[in-house]
Amino acid sequence: MTDPACAVAHGEAEAPTETRTLVAVFDGPVAGYLLKYAADLGYRTVLHDPKNGTLPALDATTDVVVTDHHRDELGEVLRDVLAYPVRWVGVMGNPRHPGPHVEALKQLGVPAEQIDRVHRPIGLNIGSRTPPEIALATLAGLLADRNNRPGGFHF
Repeated sequence: MTDPACAVAHGEAEAPTETRTLVAVFDGPVAGYLLKYAADLGYRTVLHDPKNGTLPALDATTDVVVTDHHRDELGEVLRDVLAYPVRWVGVMGNPRHPGPHVEALKQLGVPAEQIDRVHRPIGLNIGSRTPPEIALATLAGLLADRNNRPGGFHF
């Protein structure tokens, strides 16, 4: 019997389809690569920059990646995202520094259990430095999480 995953990898079978949406928050180089690569992975991709309008409708098939933690509107954007039943939400940033989103959300009165839904750091620890590498690590982490895998080289 052929392994279904191998059949898909060799182009002998169609990949199972499911609705998945990736929302990149804040326009920039990382967001561009993130959306480009995510489309290749089968995500419906959406760029959201608060200066250009309101959030699209988000649901339990949506992963949200905030690509800039230095923006003044970080707290408001996350508060609004957390009002939806998104599957996953994360903020990019250096894990050696405290996440500014925590204090911003506290100041807006967001409950601790909602703040705990926000992942940081995000992505696999592969030493990413450039926007394409950061996007790749982020998507690999999302896929690992979606597939209930630890990521890395542990099988």
